[in-house]
Amino acid sequence: MSPLRMIYLGLAVWGAVQPIYDFALWTQANGLDYRGMIAAWQANATGVGLFQGIFIASVALAVFVVAEVAVRRNWTGLIVIPVTFLVGVGCGLPLYLFLRTRPVV
Repeated sequence: MSPLRMIYLGLAVWGAVQPIYDFALWTQANGLDYRGMIAAWQANATGVGLFQGIFIASVALAVFVVAEVAVRRNWTGLIVIPVTFLVGVGCGLPLYLFLRTRPVV
């Protein structure tokens, strides 16, 4: 595996572990209080802007993945869409780059 692919894979793992860890801390402190989590995201304009920016980046990545899959027929890349929306764009983007840079056989 090339060094670049190892970097992408490492970033994808980090992008999965960090948000899951933070979510675990949140649920440990607050329980599964989704209303409280949404209220925390909307606590101020900075949080709202950050959430909106991440959501826009996630949608852009999903559109890009669908367009790439339509051209390259790399169906494995579609796994990135649910990963992006369920875990985060910090995991989805490097995961797609990892999948996309694999050697062509």
